[in-house]
Amino acid sequence: MDQSATSRFPDKITSVAQLDDLLSEPSEAAVAAVARLEGDILLLGVGGKMGPTLARMARRASDLAGVRRRIIGVSRFTHGGLAEQLEQHGVETLACDLLDPKQLDQLPDIPNVVFLAGMKFGATGNEPLTWLMNVHLPGLVCRKFDRSRIVAFSSGNVYGLSPVVRGGSVETDTPAPAGEYAWTVLGRERTFAYFSREAGTPTVLLRLNYANELRYGVLVDLAQAVWKEEPIDLTMGSFNVLWQGDANAAALAAFDCVASPARVLNLAGPELLSVRRVAEQFGQLLNKPVTLTNSEATDALLNNGQLAHQLFGYPRIGPRQMIAWIADWVRRGGETHNKPTHFENRAGDF
Repeated sequence: MDQSATSRFPDKITSVAQLDDLLSEPSEAAVAAVARLEGDILLLGVGGKMGPTLARMARRASDLAGVRRRIIGVSRFTHGGLAEQLEQHGVETLACDLLDPKQLDQLPDIPNVVFLAGMKFGATGNEPLTWLMNVHLPGLVCRKFDRSRIVAFSSGNVYGLSPVVRGGSVETDTPAPAGEYAWTVLGRERTFAYFSREAGTPTVLLRLNYANELRYGVLVDLAQAVWKEEPIDLTMGSFNVLWQGDANAAALAAFDCVASPARVLNLAGPELLSVRRVAEQFGQLLNKPVTLTNSEATDALLNNGQLAHQLFGYPRIGPRQMIAWIADWVRRGGETHNKPTHFENRAGDF
């Protein structure tokens, strides 16, 4: 039995503290992987949406495994209080502008690195910074940590649209990015792949579509649209979601999969969800009318995550539970990150 998992999940989540505890609960695979891992863990870009709970999970998994190690989170820490919160949970913090080579070089040489830094929202209209963050920065990081193991987050956006009947893109598919953001994500991958091959840096690239919790994600976008009685465009008619806690756990378990040349893994939920049906479910749960526009295209941005499920186990929390939690959260006015995914954008403009 997974000693890190609760015997049953709560019917509802009533606070951010409870939510973050659940998001940072390690899986059996995560605990086993960090038990085998030698050395400390460094998380670059820990200040983003996933970073804080992933750092806390790394701490909890290491403690459950009985391994003494440092968990270090790196960010500019421009949002007040985050560093203090992480420190309270046993995560060391280092303030650093990763784009400054001098500051980056001063970071400690840590054998295990999780790369979370990147730019998506606001990429359209700020393309130079997007290329700098998503392509140039990985090169700086790879030179600094060429002797480390690296788990780097990527995105299923590199695949482009695929036929819904196919069930989602697989790791061996040829990338076909749509939009400049997706091209920079592919550039990030190519940079990591280059250094993995040339320097022998063991690396795994995690193509994620889409992490979801109660404050952001595709399900949150749909729930809020229904709650506000806004029309929902069905053109991008299908999608995948993965509970962020399961995405966090997969990132830690992925240290078992690092390789040179770099390995690619999809992170996605196993279900192919229908925008129409999910919107109707939210309508029933929120007692709101649902307005749908247009009709479903035959293709969508979809990932097949079966390989990761085989390696790390089936996701612990599925869409039915997420939908119930999110409906209750939205009804009670729970906070959000105010960052819509724009998953419905078929041209790749973010």
